[in-house]
Amino acid sequence: SSSRPRRRNYSSNAGSSGGGRGGSIVSYAKNFLGNPYVFGGSSLTHGTDCSGFTMGVYAHFGISLNRSSYTQVNNGRAVSMGNLKAGDLLFYRYGGGRISHVAIYMGGGQIIHASNERTGITISGMGSPCAARRIIG
Repeated sequence: SSSRPRRRNYSSNAGSSGGGRGGSIVSYAKNFLGNPYVFGGSSLTHGTDCSGFTMGVYAHFGISLNRSSYTQVNNGRAVSMGNLKAGDLLFYRYGGGRISHVAIYMGGGQIIHASNERTGITISGMGSPCAARRIIG
C-alpha cells in the first residue's frame, strides 16, 4: 500500500512556483488568496495592504521585512529581471515617483499580491516591475 502524496497543481503551468524555499513561500502565500485588501493593514486573514502581505508571508518563515513597499526595496539583494526565482519580491512605481507597490514573484510570469480593495489578495501577470529583490536563497 503506497501512500504517495497528491500533487496540487494551481495553474496550467505545472511547477511554476519552483522548488525550494521560494516555492514554499509561494505555497504559503496562496493560502490567503481572496482575502481582503485594507490600506495600512497587516493581517493576512482580515485585511492587508501590499507590503503588509509580503511582510506577513515572510514573517511566517522567520524573515523580517521593512513595513512599506518603498523601504522593502532595501531588503535582500538586487536581482535582474532575467534571473527571477519564485519568492523574489517585485516592486512597482505607479504614476512615477517612489515605489508604491510590492508583490511576490511566483514563477511563470505571475505574481501574488494584495492588489486593491476590489480584488484583494490575487494572482496577476507580473507586468513591468521597476526592481526585484531576492530575500532568500
